[in-house]
Order: sequence, then C-alpha cells, then structure tokens
Amino acid sequence: MKEFFYLEGAYLILGGIILLITLYVTTRPFMSEGAVKKGITGVFIVLALMIAGHYWITIKRMKEVKTAFEQDRPIVCESRMQRKMAQSVIVQRSKGWKLKDNNFVSSYYTRPFFIARCIVK
Repeated sequence: MKEFFYLEGAYLILGGIILLITLYVTTRPFMSEGAVKKGITGVFIVLALMIAGHYWITIKRMKEVKTAFEQDRPIVCESRMQRKMAQSVIVQRSKGWKLKDNNFVSSYYTRPFFIARCIVK
C-alpha cells in the first residue's frame, strides 16, 4: 500500500481537488436537485478508474524493467540532472549498475534512478 501512495500520491491529491471543484459546481443554485450526488459519483468513478489504470500500467512496467535488468538487457532511464545534454541514461547490470529498493544505483552517478521512470530498450 505504501508503494501505491508513493506512485499515485500526486494523482490522488489532484483527484481530491477535482472532487472539490465538482462539489462546488454542483451545489450552485442553477444546478438540478440530484446534481451533487450524480456529479460526485460520476467524477469519483472516472478518477478511480484512471488512477487504478495508471497504477496497474506502472507496476507492469516496473516488473518488465526488473526482469530485463536480471537478464542484463539495456534499460533507458530519464536523467533529470542535465536537461540540455544527456536526457537519458542507459542502465545495464554488466555496466556496474545495481538494483536497491526499486532504484538503480551506480558509483558513477550521485543520485539513484527509480525504476518506474525507466523503460526497456
């Protein structure tokens, strides 16, 4: 459950803000009687499906990246350190990379790369 909140925390906050906006709009005098119930229910279902879908896709990609790393296949990770030059880093076990707690670490880089932000090449 901790991993879910780590991966989807920002989307949960945005979803809460969207629900508050929906509540505000549906309580205006020009809205019909059942607008609050219908609006909140509909928006909640859509948001829940979208967040669950994003989580499922992310977990699936993370498993693919772990499997590829174990097989020593190249993995591309985004680099946020230098946006002008190298925007991605190739991670491979044979090049000295290690997997620690869902992060790729290397003695050549100061910061780790989270596997959810990587794809198999």
